[in-house]
Amino acid sequence: MKRLLVPFLLGAVALLAPGRSLAQQKPVLNTAPPGTTPRPAPTRPAVDTTNVAPTIPVYTPGQTAPAPATQPTPAALPAPSQDSPSGLELPGREQERKAAQQHAEQYTKLFIYSGIGLGYSSYYGYSNFNFSISPALGYRVTDRLAIGPGITYAYNYYGQSQGYGNGASTSVSTSSFGAKVFAQFMVIDNFFVHAEYESTKAQFLLVDQYNQYQGTVTRTMQTPLAGIGYRSQLGTRAAADIVLLYNFQDNYNSIYPNPVIRFNFLFNIGR
Repeated sequence: MKRLLVPFLLGAVALLAPGRSLAQQKPVLNTAPPGTTPRPAPTRPAVDTTNVAPTIPVYTPGQTAPAPATQPTPAALPAPSQDSPSGLELPGREQERKAAQQHAEQYTKLFIYSGIGLGYSSYYGYSNFNFSISPALGYRVTDRLAIGPGITYAYNYYGQSQGYGNGASTSVSTSSFGAKVFAQFMVIDNFFVHAEYESTKAQFLLVDQYNQYQGTVTRTMQTPLAGIGYRSQLGTRAAADIVLLYNFQDNYNSIYPNPVIRFNFLFNIGR
């Protein structure tokens, strides 16, 4: 009996060993019941933080205070002014203001008008060279029309050529002082017309019937002048003019022989 039991146990062990080995290598299957689909893990909805106030950190003693949040610095606004109370500039406003300021400096009401004149002529064998200076104070009635008073000084040099009279040469100089008024009107661009009337206490040559020099004589002369001119701006407050005038009383006793050429300088004063 014992002999039969031992072989039987060995055979049973040999049959059970391969089945246990296969059971250990068999994969583990899903334990869900057949026909059911596994559910995905639930996702939490996104939280809208647009209108949520930021968290304010709580400061406790002994803890380093957190740095304050950096706020954007607003752009500096222009300071209010008399021309712009709000401090805001409209397009083209600055250019208009500069143009108005330049116009105001160029066309002030008052200006100094100083003229230097040159002239040369010849009468009856006498050559006459003339130099004059005539400062004046001008007043602008409008941007185009200006008037004003002034004073004048004229220097005349007379020289007699040889061959007249007894053949001797003569040279004489005279001086004249006077007062005047002038008017000036800008026509187009930098061109203008100029007129003035002058009353002068002048020295003249006194000659005999043979045109021989006998001395000088003093007379009061009325001299009307008119002509055209051209102005060159030397900045906003100064200008230089060249003026060509005609003397309507040009004769032997004239203190301004034709043509009368003057170089005038203008300086604006005041506001």
